Amino acid sequence: MERSRIAVAGASGLIGSALVRSLTADGHEVVRLVRRAPDGPGEVRWDPQRQQVDAAGLAGCTAVVNLAGAGIGDHRWTDAYKRTIRDSRVLGTAALAEALTTLEEPPRVFVNGSAIGYYGDTGDRAVDEAAPPGDGFLPSLCVEWEEATAPAQEAGIRTVYGRTGLVVARRGGAFGRLFPLFRAGLGGRLGDGRQYWSFIALHDVVAALRHLLDTEELSGPVNLTAPEPVTNREITAALGRVLHRPTLFAVPEPVLRTALGELAGDVLGSQRVVPKRLLESGFTFAFPGAEDAVRAA
Repeated sequence: MERSRIAVAGASGLIGSALVRSLTADGHEVVRLVRRAPDGPGEVRWDPQRQQVDAAGLAGCTAVVNLAGAGIGDHRWTDAYKRTIRDSRVLGTAALAEALTTLEEPPRVFVNGSAIGYYGDTGDRAVDEAAPPGDGFLPSLCVEWEEATAPAQEAGIRTVYGRTGLVVARRGGAFGRLFPLFRAGLGGRLGDGRQYWSFIALHDVVAALRHLLDTEELSGPVNLTAPEPVTNREITAALGRVLHRPTLFAVPEPVLRTALGELAGDVLGSQRVVPKRLLESGFTFAFPGAEDAVRAA
């Protein structure tokens, strides 16, 4: 992509902050969407809950990336927190998509966050973007989240939803919690460890988002996962090898359900998701294997 003005919502999160660093390093002008009074021309005010966006601040942006949303695993899934998870994604996306349609010159592309939670528990079955949504809270959330981009699509803006897997990063996300446990020698499989984890290295998810921005033929859902999903047992072994620590401990299913409540069903569930469209569009992974991704982190 030529040097451009690109807006990013969720710029302070794990993926968003890494994306902003990557774009800035390549000379792009990044505009961050913030929930407070802007500090300068590099920030635009928005309020996802109230569905308010300062659309004038987005003028001149050739691309908009929305990665905003409350953390899935930050709290137990009470009814109130599930509403927070849902509203932070669906309402914010709808407001941003609508704001883009009011611009005299809309952006060429709108890349919106989504997640492999769309597919639900797939067991041992590998699924790509053609698979239907699963059942439960996360699948229904992802369906609403993606549908909220409709105003942008109807206005003719190329719209892509990046269905992201488990991001392997040293800090932040699920792996940011696992690394300290494994370094302390307390790591081990979750449940029986047979559930598939569709992971992606932080470096690769940022590169994939850049690829979505650049690749004109891509629209709709694109899975952002490494090409070969592995089981939790295999991830556990990779963490042990890289960190040179034993992985003798295991967290039994009943303990996880007591500790995590409804979220435990998704931790123990199996998602074998493959990035068919990403690979077909010519994307190359820097860290395709589980041990590659762990070493990179």
